[in-house]
Parts: sequence; structure tokens; C-alpha cells
Amino acid sequence: MRSKITDKFQITIPKKVRERLKLTRHDAIEWEFEDDRVVVRPSKRPFMDLMGSIKTGTGDVKKDIQSARKSIAGRYK
Repeated sequence: MRSKITDKFQITIPKKVRERLKLTRHDAIEWEFEDDRVVVRPSKRPFMDLMGSIKTGTGDVKKDIQSARKSIAGRYK
């Protein structure tokens, strides 16, 4: 398989590679050197690795849900 490098040094990942690695939009990939080769792997962090990465305080869950619904509804007007 072959990919062309654009003027901005971007490439398109061939469909067979995307399917084999189960990549979807907004996924990330990692580039690693192994001796004289470059290996590309999906970068999928387990969800629980993110625990504690967002600081929250006490809040009113019902009020937060209502606020989120209003915010989302405003996008579709």
C-alpha cells in the first residue's frame, strides 16, 4: 500500500489499514521507531485512565442536565 505526502506533510491512511486497526474519525495513532522501521499503532487509552483528569466541584445534577439540554437545543435553532 502507498500513501502520498501532501505539501502540508499530511497523508491519507489507506482503507485497509483503517479497517485492520479499527480506526475511526478523531482517533489518534502513534509512530514508533523499531530499529530501521517505523511502526504505526492506534493510540487508544482506556477510559478509566482519564479518571481524575477533570477537576469538579459540588454541583446540582438536575440543574446541570437542564443547562446542557438548553445549550444543545440552542444549536439547532
